[in-house]
Amino acid sequence: MNVAELVGRTLAGLGAGTAFGVVGSGNFEVTNALRAGGVRFVAARHEGGAASMADAYARISGKVSVLSLHQGCGLTNAVTGITEAAKSRTPMLVVTADSAGSSVLSNFRIDQDGLATAAGAVPERVHSAASAVADTVRAFRTARQERRTVVLNLPLDVQAQLAPDLPDVLPLVPGPAPMRPDIGAAADLADLLIAAERPVFIAGRGARGSREPLRELASRAGALLATSAVAHGLFHDDEFALGISGGFASPVAAELIAGADLVVGWGCALNTWTTRDGKLLSPYATLAQVDLEQGALGAHRPIDLGVVGDAGCTAEDVLSELGDHKAVGYRTEDVAGRIAAAGRWNDVEHDDLSRGGRIDPRTLSRLLDDLLPAERIVSIDSGNFMGYPSAYLSVPDELGFCFTQAFQSVGLGLGTAIGAALARPDRLPVLGTGDGGFHMALSELDTAVRLRLPLVVIVYNDAAYGAEIHHFGDADMTTVRFPDSDIAAIGRGFGCAGVTVRSAEDLFAVKDWLAGPRDAPLVIDAKIADDGGSWWLAEAFRH
Repeated sequence: MNVAELVGRTLAGLGAGTAFGVVGSGNFEVTNALRAGGVRFVAARHEGGAASMADAYARISGKVSVLSLHQGCGLTNAVTGITEAAKSRTPMLVVTADSAGSSVLSNFRIDQDGLATAAGAVPERVHSAASAVADTVRAFRTARQERRTVVLNLPLDVQAQLAPDLPDVLPLVPGPAPMRPDIGAAADLADLLIAAERPVFIAGRGARGSREPLRELASRAGALLATSAVAHGLFHDDEFALGISGGFASPVAAELIAGADLVVGWGCALNTWTTRDGKLLSPYATLAQVDLEQGALGAHRPIDLGVVGDAGCTAEDVLSELGDHKAVGYRTEDVAGRIAAAGRWNDVEHDDLSRGGRIDPRTLSRLLDDLLPAERIVSIDSGNFMGYPSAYLSVPDELGFCFTQAFQSVGLGLGTAIGAALARPDRLPVLGTGDGGFHMALSELDTAVRLRLPLVVIVYNDAAYGAEIHHFGDADMTTVRFPDSDIAAIGRGFGCAGVTVRSAEDLFAVKDWLAGPRDAPLVIDAKIADDGGSWWLAEAFRH
C-alpha cells in the first residue's frame, strides 16, 4: 500500500460521506482507495460542479463530504465552489494532489496552501508515510468538529511512498459538541423576553436542527418566528411563522418584523440581506444575538446583548430561566389572521405580466408550487430571478432548501441541486436557475442524466444577465443580452425531458412528466416576462 491508498482508506474508515470530483493522474489512486473503502464516488464533468455537489451534499446530509481533485488546474477549477463552502462553514474535505516538493518547474505548480487560505479554507498537508494517518485524521477532525472546509494537499512524491498498514482502530471523530451559554447571559436574555411586547426570533444557519426548542421558547415568550434565507423551512407550517426575513420577506412579514420591539438572532448574522440593510429593524428595537462564535456577535450591526452558545442549548436554558412566565406578546388573533391571509408571497395578489409569449415569473412560481410534490428539496442559483423560487416554492423543513449564496456566484445551482438530491433521495429535487447560471453549469446535465435523477430544472429565461439589465437602467446593454436559446432542446440533447413554457397552459407537460417514471431530469425553459427588476433586487440595489 502507498500513501495515496492509505489516505483514501483512512477517510473511508473515519466515516466520510459521498465523494465528488474529476479524476486525473494526481488523484486517481486516492479516489480508487476511497471507493475500495466503501465511499461512493460521483464523477462530475467539471471540478467546479463537483465542488458545489460536495458542498450541498454536506449541508443536507450532515456528513463530511469529500472533493477529489488533480493538482494545480484541478484545484483552481474548483476554487469558486470551495470559496462558497468555506464562507458557509460547510464541513467539507478537499483532497487534492499537489506537485512534488522537487518539481519546482512543474506546469501544475502553484501555492496550494496559499490558495486555500485566500479562499477561506483551512490548508492541511500529508507530510510523510509515517504521519499520513495522523495528518488525515487531523484534517477530517477540523472539517467535522469545527465545521470548516479543509484542503488536504497530497504531494505526488509523498503519495508514492510505501506506507504502513491501516491501523486496526481509527479514532472516533464525533460532531461538534453543543455549547451551553453562560447562565448569566441566559438570564439576561430571559429578562429581555419578559420585558418585550412584540418579540421576533430570526433563526439562521446556526439554528438549523434547533426547531423544537426555539418554537417552544417563542410560544412561551409570545414571539413570531422568521428565518434567514439559508434556514428557510425551519418553522414550516407554524401559524406564527413569517418565512424568510430580509429581501424575500412578504409585505406582511416585513411590516411585522419592523414592528418588533425585540429581535433575537439565533445563529443568524443579522446582516444586510436578512435585515434589508437594517430597514427591517426598528430604531427603537432591542437587538440580541446568539451564536457559537464570539466574533460573530455584533459583527454586522450594534447589538444590546450577545450570547455565546448553541442555539438549541441556549433556547432550553432561557426556557428554564422563564419559569412559569407565559406571554401573549406578538401572538394575537389579529396577527395570526394576517399571517394566514397574506404571510406568504403566494397569497399576495399581483398584476399578471404574462403576454407576448412570456410568462410572469410570479405566476409561474405560484403554479409550480401547487403542481410539484410537497416533499421536495429546492436548490437556488444566483441572479435576478432567485427571489421567485425562494419565496414562492414552499419546502417541508430546513433540509428542503439549499441556498448557496455566501459568495453570490452565478452558476453554482446545478451542482448544488445534484449534491442535494443525492443527500435526500426520498425527495423530489428542484432547481431554480437563470439562463446565465444554466449555461455556465451546462456540462453537469450529463451528470444528472447519468445518475438518473428525477431533477426538475426550472430555468427563468430572460435571455440576459437580468440583475445588470435592471441595475444599470438606460445604459448600453449589448454586453449582457444574448440570443434566446432553446434551453428545452439543449436539455433533450443531454437526455433530459424538455418543456418550453410561455403560458400557464404549457405547464400541463410538467404534470405529464410528474405522472411518468421520472427516470431522467426535466428541463423547464420558462420564457419569463420582464419584471422590471425583481422586488428583492430593487431593494438590494438601494443599499
